[in-house]
Amino acid sequence: MLKNLFVSEVRVKILKLLLLNPTKSYHVRAIVRAVKAEINAVRRELDNLISISLLTKRQSSNKIFYTVDVMHPLFPDLVSILAKDDGVGAEIIKRQKKLGNITYAILSRSYLRGRQSTALDVDLFIVGTVDQTEFDKVIKENETVTGREINYSVMDDEEFNYRKRTNDQFIMKILSQSRAMLIGDEEEFVSVIATHQS
Repeated sequence: MLKNLFVSEVRVKILKLLLLNPTKSYHVRAIVRAVKAEINAVRRELDNLISISLLTKRQSSNKIFYTVDVMHPLFPDLVSILAKDDGVGAEIIKRQKKLGNITYAILSRSYLRGRQSTALDVDLFIVGTVDQTEFDKVIKENETVTGREINYSVMDDEEFNYRKRTNDQFIMKILSQSRAMLIGDEEEFVSVIATHQS
């Protein structure tokens, strides 16, 4: 299946458009405009993605609409990969040094699937020390581009590890949610570090 995914720039653009907007359907002309490619190249790539069942198509009057199949086994992993190459995830990775000393950065997959946040959701979770001014710039730029608010939480390593050890409800919710790991090791992120007693 992977050979049908990552061989052309047009395909990558189509994947970003459809996988990072999974609640939307697009007809061919809209995809052509969005990815700025020739219609024949777009049709060829759509056929490739249909052939592995990553996309579904339906006809409405004289237009064919394409939608990503969120139940496809590759969907979660592809969304995680694309999150590192587009939007706020890409900006955090690109500006990592300017942002400070980040141990972990995660984006919730529900945010990546296009869900609108509620006050109880954490879309972006950062562990480490950040330059708040630089971090606010990244968030505001992305919110302006997408028109979507990002709920985020930042805490230092010591607090994060302490709250993991004490089964803090907020941290347990973060650890249990489906996520795209932007920075840091997944296993270390979820593991509990034992305290050393003298």
